[in-house]
Amino acid sequence: MEKIQWTSLLYGWIILFVLLFISSFALGLFLKMINMTEATLSWTTFIIGLLILFSCGCITGLKGKAKGWLLGVCIGAGFTGFVFLVQFLGYQQGFTLTQVMYHGFYLIAAILGGIIGVNFSSPAEE
Repeated sequence: MEKIQWTSLLYGWIILFVLLFISSFALGLFLKMINMTEATLSWTTFIIGLLILFSCGCITGLKGKAKGWLLGVCIGAGFTGFVFLVQFLGYQQGFTLTQVMYHGFYLIAAILGGIIGVNFSSPAEE
């Protein structure tokens, strides 16, 4: 990859983790105030994750200006790898089938975001 794409990936990952931290904090405050069922919480976190990965894919695609699908794969795979490492090293648990499915959708959202972000960016200078 070119240098510009590495910086766009770094930018996307930083924004991803900042948005995840902010949304986790906001969801924690929301849970403190409102009684939520486990199913509602599961769907809420899934939808928030999809939106965050899609938007980070868009941002990375805007910054990278080329190969949006590859940038989206890197953003989604980085997120999945981070979650797997935290879960495996911190809790000694692997992914369940449901988590694999969720992370597949996260990867698709990041790829679509990267493709859309590249299409909204100005053409790459040659």
